[in-house]
Amino acid sequence: MSLERLALVSDVHGNLGAYEAVLADIASRGITRTVNLGDVVGKGPRGGACARLTRERCEATVRGNWETMLVRDDFPRPPDMQWWREELPARERAWLGDLPGSLDLRLSGRTVRLLHASPVDEFTRVHREPDPDTFAMMFEPTAFTGGGGRADVVAYGDIHDAYLAVRPGAMLLNTGSVGNPLDEPTPSYVILEGEPEGTAVAPFGVQFVRVPYDVEAEIAVAERAGMPQARAWGIELRTGVYRGLHARRGMR
Repeated sequence: MSLERLALVSDVHGNLGAYEAVLADIASRGITRTVNLGDVVGKGPRGGACARLTRERCEATVRGNWETMLVRDDFPRPPDMQWWREELPARERAWLGDLPGSLDLRLSGRTVRLLHASPVDEFTRVHREPDPDTFAMMFEPTAFTGGGGRADVVAYGDIHDAYLAVRPGAMLLNTGSVGNPLDEPTPSYVILEGEPEGTAVAPFGVQFVRVPYDVEAEIAVAERAGMPQARAWGIELRTGVYRGLHARRGMR
């Protein structure tokens, strides 16, 4: 029996320092396969560098909502968002524009579906502890996922909140965020382990990993670059608290 490990990363959001720390941890474990679940860019200061590193280090990447918002010429962007679009070199913008919406693979006899937010599209958000109908929907094939059969395991990003939910015949997991975690401040990623050509009786494992990095150095990069919303970004990175809650909590 030959088990293989696959690293899943998501929501890097232009945070190069966190991304480099996570990729170094993945490499230190001898893992050679990494898939990115989208939102490589936006919110943080170094989207172009993170996109370039993703092309180099990830065997596949699926499209997140920020890729769509920044790359599509016809997408209605607020003025602040133009900063992140212009930060992206033309080559990286073109590559991001060609990303697929989802990816299926087989591991230990299971169909594992990898996507950013949901099988509906890259914008439909599913929070932890979804109701039974929403949970079931996450495993169904759609036009967005390219049809196919029902998935046994679904891994996604988008909500920046790592969790695992298991029901009979269905496993739903969120990788959390590499660059902008909002459950706690430490970047998160997931390792899947199983037999690529195995059956359902083969072992199948899920491991969540947290990797520290130099938060203050990354905040300083954003401030030097004059990035919009740099103050809110800094509070999020230091605390893991979503910016929509800052004023209510007196966080400045």
